[in-house]
Amino acid sequence: MKKIIFPLALLTFTTGLFSFHSARLEGYQIAPLDANGPGGGKTGAPGEQNCTSCHSGSAQNGASENQLLVNNDIGFGITQYTPGATYTVNLSMASNPAKKGFQVTALNAANTMAGMFTAGANTQIKTTTIAGGQRKYATHKSSSNTSATQTWNWTWVAPTTNEGNVTFYVATNKANNNNNDNGDVIYLSQHVFTAENGAQVEELKTENTFSAGYSSAKEAIFIEFSTLTIEPTSVNIVDLNGKSVFTKNLELSTTGLNKQWVVLPKHIKDGLYVVHFFVGNKPHSATISVQH
Repeated sequence: MKKIIFPLALLTFTTGLFSFHSARLEGYQIAPLDANGPGGGKTGAPGEQNCTSCHSGSAQNGASENQLLVNNDIGFGITQYTPGATYTVNLSMASNPAKKGFQVTALNAANTMAGMFTAGANTQIKTTTIAGGQRKYATHKSSSNTSATQTWNWTWVAPTTNEGNVTFYVATNKANNNNNDNGDVIYLSQHVFTAENGAQVEELKTENTFSAGYSSAKEAIFIEFSTLTIEPTSVNIVDLNGKSVFTKNLELSTTGLNKQWVVLPKHIKDGLYVVHFFVGNKPHSATISVQH
């Protein structure tokens, strides 16, 4: 009897253990990967992987999805950097999914880190060695990986000397919020900024030139344009979903260079917006980042 009871007892114990283990697994789901930002080396830059190394699926072209804007100290978006200058980097996803994440680095033509990143309120900076050199990465935090954060922000100090073109490599994750690593979409994009050539910039003298930037100190948009006609002007501010959030008729233009401030109402939230500006019936557009 003892020889029979022992195997039965062992079988009962083993079955019970398996049942308990199975129940325990069924009661839990895999935690979201990289909820507090991935380790460095996931931007798709030369020598790197991208987010698909952890999230299943193939990378997509992020030229339209990844909205990267680099602003100077008066809120103007730049395409050329001044060596040693400090800029605010703003990144949004056009679709603003319920769950999301990102990673960005900036490299020169030699594929080494160009300048320095400093974290913003809703971002963090990570460091990883790639091909023998250290690279800095801006990425999301566990408190900024949902649609409640419309725009990620951090600071970029440009290289102290002219290093030629600087490329920002951007990877974003449009997550489906299923607490797993499948079904997500990864968007990759590259954004190139050239160095200023040092030549003195002349005042705007030609027809149809336009630029716009946002000043958090004034909570207003600064608009600069030139025209050869005297006509009514107006502005329409549109969010990334195409919804108009503010419209105003402005003063008449004067011939030559025009400059004016447009104060925005308090209800406009932080984020990226498109400024549609009209001189008569002639439209102009620029992207701004609003940060109160």
